[in-house]
Amino acid sequence: MSFNIGENVGPYRIIGQLGQGGMATVYKAYHASLDRYVALKVLHPAFHQDQTFTMRFQREARVVARLEHTNIVPIYDYAEHEGRPYLVMKYIEGDTLKARLNQGPLTSEEIERVVNSVGYALAYAHRQGILHRDIKPSNVMIASDGTMYLADFGLARIAEAGESTMSSDSIMGTPQYISPEQAMGKKDLDAGTDIYSFGVMLYEMVVGRVPFTADTPFSIIHDHIYTPLPLPMSVNPNVPESVQRVLLKALAKDRADRYANIEELIKAFRDAWTEAGVPMQGTAIVMRTATARSEKPAESTTPAAAVSSGQPAQPVKKKLSNWLWVGLGALVLLCCVIALLFIRNRQVNSQPTAVDAPTSAPVMQSPAPILPTQLPPPTPFNPQPGPGALPFTLANPSPELQAAIAAVEQNPRDPDAHLQLSLMLWDAQEFRPAFDETMQASNLADQSKPDFFLKAADEYRKREAWALASVMYVRLLPIYRGQPLPEDVQNGMRESAYKSAEQMDMFDIRFFDRMESPNLPLAAIVRGRYALLKGNIEEAKDHFKQVKKIRPDMPEVSLLEAEIAMKEGDHKKALDILTALSSGKNTPEWIRLMASNYLKTLQ
Repeated sequence: MSFNIGENVGPYRIIGQLGQGGMATVYKAYHASLDRYVALKVLHPAFHQDQTFTMRFQREARVVARLEHTNIVPIYDYAEHEGRPYLVMKYIEGDTLKARLNQGPLTSEEIERVVNSVGYALAYAHRQGILHRDIKPSNVMIASDGTMYLADFGLARIAEAGESTMSSDSIMGTPQYISPEQAMGKKDLDAGTDIYSFGVMLYEMVVGRVPFTADTPFSIIHDHIYTPLPLPMSVNPNVPESVQRVLLKALAKDRADRYANIEELIKAFRDAWTEAGVPMQGTAIVMRTATARSEKPAESTTPAAAVSSGQPAQPVKKKLSNWLWVGLGALVLLCCVIALLFIRNRQVNSQPTAVDAPTSAPVMQSPAPILPTQLPPPTPFNPQPGPGALPFTLANPSPELQAAIAAVEQNPRDPDAHLQLSLMLWDAQEFRPAFDETMQASNLADQSKPDFFLKAADEYRKREAWALASVMYVRLLPIYRGQPLPEDVQNGMRESAYKSAEQMDMFDIRFFDRMESPNLPLAAIVRGRYALLKGNIEEAKDHFKQVKKIRPDMPEVSLLEAEIAMKEGDHKKALDILTALSSGKNTPEWIRLMASNYLKTLQ
């Protein structure tokens, strides 16, 4: 249940929604007794259903509320409304540093204000024992009077304390600004992680772009860990050599090689700027255009607390057993991957080319194909359905399908009716309407009970509707938060994630692009498998190699390696890998079955 415009929430009257993300929704509200606007950040229902997390949220909100600095967005209050906890924060009318960077190069005066405002706000927080862990331009607010504020200390601290209910493979932070140690999932983070992220911001401001950009979040994170920093002077020859030295030290891969604290970094940067003869007032540095500076859309999408346009914040970082929840973040990121791949393919296919043909999924070059050679064409949508009408039109539906449609029209709020219609649509090979009905069913179902989602996932898996099963597993995750995940659910999640690569071209999966991306390895595997099925073997091998460096123990890594070997005609290598998988004691049953089936085709 969301807060409604005009509703009274305690002493606050909701004026409008500022933003929404994976963890919270932010509202502008009016506090009558103090005659001022505030920002309310309310947790989504999936989080407040976990009482342990709610208690931690309240406790840590009190800790962060003690941060009193002129450049940190303050927390005024913590309260609950109808069982929903929320934070009350300062409302700031203005924009973000990210938006300002997209408008063009910063002036020397603006760079000075960022260094002083953000730098000393971080230094103050570190002295209080609080890390931010998601420093980036979209978390720096610029008020209408020019004052800069560092936002989202609250959720950073709360997420840091909430390490009990998300995958141990989770990564909190934004790929373009994440530190190597944070990218590797290390738990013993210190001020060095904020120093690195702040260093990325400085690099972006004076060089004109972030150090690492790529097509996927995983590739960016891989570069932060392994790829040498692009020399600032090589990217932009106008960068002074003294400033380059500061950036190289701030962005050292080993945190022990960075500055000892934020104050040292600030002083070194200012001294280098002056030493180069480019004082803070009036710089000759020419930065690149805003397009070269824009961030990739892989950034976290939770709104910040107190800006009129709504800002990203951190996904909650929590911890479960190693493999128990490995599918959690992978499925969620898989959702992002599916949407991004669909959007990319749609953009490519919309341009006139020599290969403009109906969507098809290439098969493996082995005796047994993985996919049919041709997928059914998408079903046409009715762009503006009338009142009570379903958002699609069908030609000659069967009596069973007509009955399912009638049941939904008679009971539009019944999740079981929408589920049954989705199943009938899938059976009729009306895949895209089936997906829409899946979303309707999952939205209408009781979000606190697993029975419906388990039943739906099982029905989709029987039909090998892996992408639709993934939707249901995503909806199961908040319900099981803080509890051991049943083995059958864990295996179903991982199987659906891997096999969804076979169905990425079937859907306009608009729902998935709103998901967060806390776990990257398995999602990168799925992306690699999708590339392989599309015939892009080199891209598939790139994804495989990246994941193998970090998670060589994942059985999905070995399975993908075997499929690549089959594609390349290296049957001996494929046989060796598949034999090991089919007989491995710790191999999930679905992987063992896939391996055994492949072996039959090769022997």
